[in-house]
This record gives sequence, structure tokens and C-alpha cells, in this order.
Amino acid sequence: MARTFSVRTQPGFTFIAMFCFFLLYLPIVTLVVYAFNSGQSVAIWEGFSFRWFESAWHNRAVQEASLRSIFLAAFAATLSTLVATMAALATTRTAPYPGLTFKYAFINQPLMVPEIVTAVALLIVFSRIKVWTGYSGIAYLLAAHTAFCIPFAYLPIRARLENMDLTLERAAADLYATPWNAFKRVTLPLLWPGIIAGFMLAFVISLDDVVITEFVKSGGQETLPTYMLGQLRRVVTPEINAIATVFLLISVAFVTTFFIINRRKP
Repeated sequence: MARTFSVRTQPGFTFIAMFCFFLLYLPIVTLVVYAFNSGQSVAIWEGFSFRWFESAWHNRAVQEASLRSIFLAAFAATLSTLVATMAALATTRTAPYPGLTFKYAFINQPLMVPEIVTAVALLIVFSRIKVWTGYSGIAYLLAAHTAFCIPFAYLPIRARLENMDLTLERAAADLYATPWNAFKRVTLPLLWPGIIAGFMLAFVISLDDVVITEFVKSGGQETLPTYMLGQLRRVVTPEINAIATVFLLISVAFVTTFFIINRRKP
């Protein structure tokens, strides 16, 4: 009998994999370690301290940027998840028809296009709108983040729907349930883990975004990532490490929860 090919059994695979993980995670570990450095250097260890976490906590600019980032991520994740849920229902709870593949590609297009291209396109469009209307508020950031997060929320919700058996929904229809009642009592409870997973993934994507935010934001609309980028251009202290460490913990918590929820079978 022919042996099944497995890349994990090939010579050198383990070494290459471990080496790649080492290169990937060593800078992150170094960043976290130096967040607890008592001195001002990001390269010379001077002792253990929570000094820079306290400094970041009492930094007014960090507070404002953090609150703005959380508000922006929560709004974008909520609206994008709502839109993604409706799109997923419209593209999975229907018989195949010409143009359905195009709709899949259209919804997922932001994932395929380089983010810098999307950012420049949004900058051009929003700059014209600003000239016409004179408005330069945070609504542009909300719209940009929401549009960018839709495909990220769409993927786990669609995957959940595709793995759900239609038997219960058909049984509800046979028992004279209206489409809304069938959705509320059957589809939605089964779909809920996918919706939560999509929301958390969209929240993390919006929270971490730098490129689109940097191009779209107006003066005084710094988010935490763009604030950190600005600080790196000036004076680098372990305060940036402390902010990045907290950011990392939040992202890891959301992604881990997303992974656990998405593993649950309907």
C-alpha cells in the first residue's frame, strides 16, 4: 500500500518550523520583557518595574486615543457584523444562481486588495466629500473601519451557516412558523456562536488597524495605533512597550475566544 504523504515527516521540517517561530516570536517576547524595564532605554535592562504601565495609564493622550480606538472598534464591529450576518443569510440560505460567485468575491474583495490601495481610495473619496460638505468629523473613520471589517465578520458567519443543517428550519416552516419566527427561534440560536466570533474578529481588526486610519483620520482623531506610530517617530521609551503589551494581551484574548467559539459545531 502507498504511504500517505505528510509534510511533517520530511527531513528538516521540524527545524525550519521551529526556526520560523523563533524569528516570529522573539521580537514580541523582547518587547514584552522591556515593557517592565525600570529605565528609559528600550535596549538596556535596568531592573524590573511597572513604571511604564503606570505612566501610560496616567497619560492623557493615551487615554483619549484608547477610548477613541475602543469606541471606533465597537461601532465598526457591531455594524459590520450586522451587515455580514444579513449578507451571509442572503448568500447561503438560497439556491445557487448565476452571479452568486460574483457576490462572494465582491464581499471578500477588501481581503484581496492591498490595504494601502483601499486606504488611498478612501482618502481620495473622503477628501472630495470633505470639500463639498465641510465636515471632517469621526464619521469617515467609522465608515472606513466598518466597510473594511465586513468581510472579516462575514467569513465565520458564513462558515457557521454552511455547516448548519436545514432540517430544523424546514421543520419550523412545516409547523407554520413565519420566516421571522423560524429565524428567531431556530436559525439565530444556532448561528449565535458564529456571530460572536465574527464580531470579535472584526473588533480586533478595527482595533489594530493603522494604514486605513492613518490615511482617513483628521487632526485630533488619533487612535492608539496611530499614536504609537507617532511616538516612534519622536522619542522611544518603554511606555510604548507597555502600551503594545496591553494591546497584545487584548488581541490574544479576543482571537483565542474567537478560535474556541468557532470550533464549536452546530
